[in-house]
Amino acid sequence: MATTTIPEVTGRRTRKGVYDGAGSARRKALGRAVPAYYWMVVPAIVLFAFFHTLPVLIGVFFSFTNYAGYGTWDFIGVSNYVNLFQDDRALRAYGFSFGFAIVATILTNVISLAIALGLNAKIVARNTFRGIYFVPYVLAILVVGYVFQFFFSNSLPKLLPSIPVLADNILSNPDWAWVAIVALAVWQASAFSIIIYLAGLQTIPGELYEAASLDGAGAWRQFRRITFPLISAFFTINMVLSLKGFLQVFDHVVALTNGGPGTATESITLLIYRGGFQGGEFGYQTANAVIFVIVITVVSLLQFRVLQRREADF
Repeated sequence: MATTTIPEVTGRRTRKGVYDGAGSARRKALGRAVPAYYWMVVPAIVLFAFFHTLPVLIGVFFSFTNYAGYGTWDFIGVSNYVNLFQDDRALRAYGFSFGFAIVATILTNVISLAIALGLNAKIVARNTFRGIYFVPYVLAILVVGYVFQFFFSNSLPKLLPSIPVLADNILSNPDWAWVAIVALAVWQASAFSIIIYLAGLQTIPGELYEAASLDGAGAWRQFRRITFPLISAFFTINMVLSLKGFLQVFDHVVALTNGGPGTATESITLLIYRGGFQGGEFGYQTANAVIFVIVITVVSLLQFRVLQRREADF
């Protein structure tokens, strides 16, 4: 009787195309060593590094040169950074940006919190008003800025001719033009802040207000003892985002005054754009941009530190 010979399994590929158990286990271990989500994350990291990190590093390098944006360049060390601290125009731009940002941040958060408290109350068509107040955030600020420009330069002088500042076109007044920019910026930024505050107000249990009412606490005391302490984290977020965004103001200035009259309303971002892309100061303004990034980072971290400590005190 004929017998059938079974090939021996040795861990390698046999003549019959069979793999042993040890080889299969190694392949499974190799598959587990590289999870599938890495293949989705790695391309995103590569693209981010190529389109963000690499240009930033190149910009930092050019900040140590006299590159004009074209032609040849020479390495000049920290001369650009030293000259910036002696540049009166740059210092004025920093002063305008910080003054504008502080005023706009305060007004935005005060107005937004007041509107959010009103929308959070039981009023008619509350959801409709929420949608209306969010509209400014989704509109193109440059387009809306030109509408505001027409309003400030044509409509407002006719509506309020008895007020000298407004009757003579506030945008052409070097002492008051910043007020128009603040008005546009606050109108646009309040939309997002209102949504953040509404989200915070909805996390407060209604039972707290009922208990406070039974104890005789009025509206102001409830706000001071219950509402504001419990939304302080949302207040921190709004303050940091608002100040950071207003320090980088650009579209509002371009649409309303284009930095004028003269350089009265020229912000840091507008100065960097003008000098770097139009004035042949690419290396010099790149150094300005590096300093500006550091300033914004430091200011934001200080805000977080101070405001979060305030949260802990409640």
